Amino acid sequence: MTSTASDTPAGISARSEAQRRVLAVLVSSQILSGSGLAAGITVGGLLAREMLGSTDLAGLPSALFTAGSALAAVAVGRISQARGRRPGLAAGYLTGAVGSAGVIAAAVANSPVLLFVALFVYGAGTATNLQARYAGADLAAPAHRARAVSTVLVATTLGGVVGPNLAAPTGTFADHLGIPALAGPFLLAGAAYALAALVLAVWLRPDPLLLARSLDLQQPMEAAVTQAARFPRPGLMPGALTMVLTQLVMTAVMTMTPVHMHDHGHGTAASGLVIAIHVGAMYLPSPLTGWLVDRHGPQAVAAASGLTLLTAGITAAAAPADSVALLALALALLGLGWNLGLVSGTAMITDAVPLATRARTQGMVDVSIAIAGATGGLSSGLVVAAAGFPVLALTGGILALAVLPAVAATASSR
Repeated sequence: MTSTASDTPAGISARSEAQRRVLAVLVSSQILSGSGLAAGITVGGLLAREMLGSTDLAGLPSALFTAGSALAAVAVGRISQARGRRPGLAAGYLTGAVGSAGVIAAAVANSPVLLFVALFVYGAGTATNLQARYAGADLAAPAHRARAVSTVLVATTLGGVVGPNLAAPTGTFADHLGIPALAGPFLLAGAAYALAALVLAVWLRPDPLLLARSLDLQQPMEAAVTQAARFPRPGLMPGALTMVLTQLVMTAVMTMTPVHMHDHGHGTAASGLVIAIHVGAMYLPSPLTGWLVDRHGPQAVAAASGLTLLTAGITAAAAPADSVALLALALALLGLGWNLGLVSGTAMITDAVPLATRARTQGMVDVSIAIAGATGGLSSGLVVAAAGFPVLALTGGILALAVLPAVAATASSR
């Protein structure tokens, strides 16, 4: 077998050193962006309902910023494909900061139309937050890709957990500034996204995707055979389907939980705590999930995500409305199920797509994920208005089981 430059000791050492630096910068930016990500989740639905005076469209903000993330995923993917991860990710976070400023302006002007436009733009931050996980895998060795992805994801935990718990303090601060209290978390989001963009623009050097291409990273034949012997690697469609289903279910239930709690007398601090636990569960288990994917294969972990989401739906449906503890448990399981699906699905796709088209394909996959999230967010308010929150939660859990036959069919066909 002919060795490539990247297979030599010097090439492997250079790649490892660059990977460590890339992960350090990505971790820093993800800590910041996690705070921005949490704002829309925590108060987006409440802000829309306050402006519109109706629960029917309380899921619209989630649908809008998720739909905006679909467009941003295409843009970030194309920019990354053409110019590298650094300009793509920095542009995405900067756009999210602009959207956050727009939400604040809409709240001050009491303009639902401006709010919806701004939330659409704000969604760019969500898309970029997810796209960053691919950057963590560009230079990773094949046997450690899932763990590299998980390192980037877990960094979101700090900002994602702190952000919702600052909903009440930022609301008080906003009120002092003459801004509606519910827009307060978007002050934090705007600053966090702008700082994340700055960190990436200045320090994400070398660019992981461009360096990976220049090294012409190819899995050595022996490693490829070893990996295949350990477990089969599904292709593009199973990975995309896993992430689409988990995103749909997670977004639908998550979006309406703060509204459900508010309707039963819980304040912003209580819903912020539940969402903080949820966001923590979305990202904190990532190192363990990455290890499980690398050790046992993405199919087994994808199947576990479906079962976990079913458990989350049952728990949320059965939880008394006055029990913050049980709702927090349900949302923790919801976040864990999403994490299992995201890491396993990302591993499937990264392994299936060559470097030459990787960023563009990953961007298009994330479009499907975003559309699924938008569908879940938009439909969630309608389902709750028509049938109640327990029906929404239980339906979502049952829907997540569709991951199981998809994974089984893929395994049996190989």
